[in-house]
Amino acid sequence: MSEELVGKVREALTQVADPHMGISIVEMGLVADIQVDETDKTAKIVIKPTNPGCMSAANMAMQARVAAEKVDGIEKAEIEIDGHMMADAINEMVNK
Repeated sequence: MSEELVGKVREALTQVADPHMGISIVEMGLVADIQVDETDKTAKIVIKPTNPGCMSAANMAMQARVAAEKVDGIEKAEIEIDGHMMADAINEMVNK
């Protein structure tokens, strides 16, 4: 796993803000994990919303996917929302 690519993905995610707080999801500590597989150029990102009923979780997940896929060296981003009451539905929708 390339630490350099992980850093670039993390930097890209600083552009995604929690819409209620107006603060980056990275700065808020919502990005729990980032893993990059250089073989298939995939980033796997785990996001843990602060509220299990957060209405903005799907929006943040989609924005995170778009931001990560703009990183040079990443072709696909898989987002996992963890700890949300609708995590399965959000994950399925975002990763289509």
